[in-house]
Amino acid sequence: MDFDGVFAGGGIKAIAFVGALEAMEKKGAKFKRLAGTSAGGIFSALIIAGYTSKEIYEELDKVDFQHFLDPKASILPFSFMKWLGLYKRLGLYKGLEFEEWLTEMLQKKGISTFGDIEPGSLRLIASDLTRGRLAILPDDLPQYGMVPEKFSIARAVRMSSSLPYFFEPIKIYDGKGQPSIFVDGGVLSNFPIWLFMKKKAMRLDRPVIGFNLTPNLDKLPPNKITNAVEMFTSLFKTMRTAHDMRYISEEHAKNIVFIPVDNVSTIDFDLKKEEKEALITLGREKTETFFKTWH
Repeated sequence: MDFDGVFAGGGIKAIAFVGALEAMEKKGAKFKRLAGTSAGGIFSALIIAGYTSKEIYEELDKVDFQHFLDPKASILPFSFMKWLGLYKRLGLYKGLEFEEWLTEMLQKKGISTFGDIEPGSLRLIASDLTRGRLAILPDDLPQYGMVPEKFSIARAVRMSSSLPYFFEPIKIYDGKGQPSIFVDGGVLSNFPIWLFMKKKAMRLDRPVIGFNLTPNLDKLPPNKITNAVEMFTSLFKTMRTAHDMRYISEEHAKNIVFIPVDNVSTIDFDLKKEEKEALITLGREKTETFFKTWH
């Protein structure tokens, strides 16, 4: 059966999507179109490229996530350069190692640019801080003087995954030499299921299944705000979710697999093997449970 799919952002927690994909494969499901933000964009790109859950698991089992934390080389003490990098380059880590890894992963399947995949089969969300707007990739690339068919998918995923202050933002220069600074799409839309909820998009005769790394809507606890730090945390959380929540009505929620990962940090790049496997098991079990009642 053919599906359209949406994968939410969530950093390292998104390893749970390996189990979700495994459960989908057992149902004989095939994704025709995928959308994702940040880590959800990584999985969407790999699936569109042709990776199976087993192949993704094997690759993630080999990779050292600490390798993706690539500070700029310097003779100065690391702690000093770390904070200098945050001030000057707007991020602690460059993100180049991650982009190179994803480039190699896609090239193994003969994929490099958006021109190598079916038009409209992959859409990613990034946040353009310069223009103060949400950007849909590759759809919006012509506005920046870019040809979508020639644009690197790995670069687009990195634009969608540049967690503010953690990874350096990505600069894209338009035809006039004016830069736009992009950060993690989760700042504005962490779960872009709305891309497939528009009437025109829904005319296709196949269901949309979303995968979200949160509890179900009726189980989300209210934000606790008693001091300035909690207010800032709640502010950022609201930015990440408020836009998407408008589109997740009770009707749409029945098409979403909610995977409550609350014991792993988004940036926990030092997960042990058993912790990775626990995430995969959770994703698989929640997806299998979802299909027991889904029609």
